[in-house]
Amino acid sequence: MPTPDKTLIDLETKFWQSMVDQDTDAALALLDKRALMVSPQGTMQFDHAGYRKMAEQGTMVVKSFELSDVEVFQPNDTTAILTYRVKQAVSSRGKPEKSTTADMIDTSTWVKAKDGWRCVAHTEVPAAAKH
Repeated sequence: MPTPDKTLIDLETKFWQSMVDQDTDAALALLDKRALMVSPQGTMQFDHAGYRKMAEQGTMVVKSFELSDVEVFQPNDTTAILTYRVKQAVSSRGKPEKSTTADMIDTSTWVKAKDGWRCVAHTEVPAAAKH
C-alpha cells in the first residue's frame, strides 16, 4: 500500500505529465473546481474552464520535466503541501524545436476531498543560481 507521501508525489508527477502529454482532462481530474497559481508572470485564479483555455490555447507548452528534492508536509489529514525543484523544458506552442530549459522551485497545495486529493494552489519561482 502506498504511503501518503508517495501518493501525493505520484499525483504531482501525474499532473506534470498531463501537461507534457497535453491531456487537459487528466489535469482537470487533479484540480479542485477553483484553484490559484503564483508565478513570475503574476497571480491568477481559475476554474476548470479557465484552466482548459490556458492549457489548450496558451502560448507555452511543457515539453519535459524532472522533479527533485521533493518534500511533503501534511499539517493535517486533509491538507498537504509539496515543495520541490523542477527542471522543465518549455517551448512556444507550435514551435517544439525551440525549447528553453528553466530550473524552478515549486510548491503545490493539495486538499483531500471525498473522492481523492485535488490541487488547489501552485507557486513557481526561478531557482537561485548554484554557486
